Amino acid sequence: MNAPPEPNWSRFFPPADWLACYRREWLPSDAVAGITLAAYAIPVSLAYAALAGLPPQIGVYGYMLGGLGYALLGASRQLAIGPTSAISLMIAATVGVLAGGDAVRYAQIASLAAFAVAVLCFIAWLFKLSVLVRLVSDSILVGFKAGAGLTIIMSQLPSLLGVAGGGHNFFDRAIKLVGQLGGIDPLVLAIGAIALLLLLLGERLLPGKPVGITIVALAIVTATLLGLPALGVPVTGKIPEGLPALGLPTFGLLAFDDLFPLAAGCVLLAYIEGVSAARSFAAKHGYPLDVRQEFLGLGAANLAAAFGHGYPVAGGLSQSAVNDNAGARTPLALVICSVTLGLCLLFFTGLLTNLPKAVLAAIVFAAVYKLVDVRALLKMWQVSRIDFYAAAIALVSVLLLGILQGVLLASIASIFLLLARASRPNVAFLGRLPGTGRYSDSARHQDVEPLVGIIAFRPEASLLYINAETILDTVLIALRRSADVRLVACDLSASPYIDLAGARMLHDLHDELASRRVTLCIVGAHAQLRDLLRAEGLAEKTDSGQWLRSLDSVLGDDKGDPPQRPA
Repeated sequence: MNAPPEPNWSRFFPPADWLACYRREWLPSDAVAGITLAAYAIPVSLAYAALAGLPPQIGVYGYMLGGLGYALLGASRQLAIGPTSAISLMIAATVGVLAGGDAVRYAQIASLAAFAVAVLCFIAWLFKLSVLVRLVSDSILVGFKAGAGLTIIMSQLPSLLGVAGGGHNFFDRAIKLVGQLGGIDPLVLAIGAIALLLLLLGERLLPGKPVGITIVALAIVTATLLGLPALGVPVTGKIPEGLPALGLPTFGLLAFDDLFPLAAGCVLLAYIEGVSAARSFAAKHGYPLDVRQEFLGLGAANLAAAFGHGYPVAGGLSQSAVNDNAGARTPLALVICSVTLGLCLLFFTGLLTNLPKAVLAAIVFAAVYKLVDVRALLKMWQVSRIDFYAAAIALVSVLLLGILQGVLLASIASIFLLLARASRPNVAFLGRLPGTGRYSDSARHQDVEPLVGIIAFRPEASLLYINAETILDTVLIALRRSADVRLVACDLSASPYIDLAGARMLHDLHDELASRRVTLCIVGAHAQLRDLLRAEGLAEKTDSGQWLRSLDSVLGDDKGDPPQRPA
């Protein structure tokens, strides 16, 4: 008797696969990539922590611990994990209200949110919920990213201009900013503008290089030599040295109703962005990606961040591109990045004391301006108006309601968009292609031969409760516009599924046609369709022998006389 096969545990622990085939010559590439990623991560994590309303070292904790967690369970070999702009802004907008102005409670809630994200990721992995995330369409994401980018830019403009800022959403912030333009600090504006210009030039002229850390170093040296803090230029101040103290987050701070929407929004954002980036790198390097496993990788990253008192982290395209361009071959690059960041926290945080906050705002600005993809929005307007409207809903909802409410509303909008599309399928009215036994959509091919006395239609979708009435109305309108119709042929070859409402629609169509002394025949029905049609009694009203046949085999060379049902 054969023993049952042993479970393939490497599926759930990816390092068992990539370590088994690790090559010694990959180590220098992973080491360079890890150090380069750390150089990129330091300024970005400081900037995103400030955006989230948290102490600057919290952002570094996210990169260090999140990278270690993902390296253990993540499926991608190039994806880099850390704080992201959208999640940082979501934390700022949501946790600020929940904390009630208490800085300690604020940090505790942010850490608890990371723990909740980890729990939801594990639940999503357990129940294979990756399919649900796919309901968020690409058009929704384009609009959401544009709205998030504009909101983040607006939130950073006060730091670039040296004014107080304020406001709850994009428009409120814009109104307050306009009222404060008279108080712009020329020195702060000059520092931010120069940093932003250098960042944009570096991005264009030196792609993949650690331009950000270089500009941070120059800004610190300049601020120290010129005594900018004494001149009133806001700086980061002293950053505590040492590694994060590990421990469980503080539970019982929030009711489930308050915590769940924040955690669910973070999971949705993190998973979509992370999987999108991971897929592109997997395709580039030719290895399979288990999208379900990404829930475990993301969950492990957030669990590690929560134990280090960080806030939710995710995989981002920009940091992953830095990791990939620097030569990362495996997640060992993330481990090396974490070790490098740990050394910086132990020995070099004092060097960041005089870093101007305007430089951090410039770093955020340079990182997110590409989220506003005007070209993609214009293309959607030209190609598909329904996709453009979906993107516009997501964009406006983020600007008006904020990141969290915006992403949730965008998710709901994507579901309604899917239902709207399914409720209005194309119904092709067919004609015969000259000299052939094939039939095609008369609206698309002007040279097809019309069928005299016959209406042949093909619903190009499953027949479901959401579209059955639309299909029936479309056919009846065509019937009213035609004269001397003796046969209506329903070709179901493009309908993979039918439900009870779809079957009832065919009953209603038959009854309406019978009242006009018009015959209904059904052709091209797949197995499931035939079973349900038979169970619903359509065999008593139509010739079931024709259900499996093609349209041409039923019509043949008929010039208008419909085939008769046997008595």
